[in-house]
Amino acid sequence: MATDFDPEQIVRQVTDNLQKKFPKQDHLTIETQVRAAVDDLKNRPIHDYVAVLAERTVKQSLKQQGESH
Repeated sequence: MATDFDPEQIVRQVTDNLQKKFPKQDHLTIETQVRAAVDDLKNRPIHDYVAVLAERTVKQSLKQQGESH
């Protein structure tokens, strides 16, 4: 059964998750990166893993910027 795909909900959810893991990082910076990752993935035929993939992508980026959780 397919679930409803709501990119804005995914952006909010992933941003909140990452903000908890990287509390020193600016919220807007995280949200901007998450939005870009979701935008890159939203046109794929399967949306089940967009949140996981977007979070993984941004988490790696934040770690590379020197932030640790």
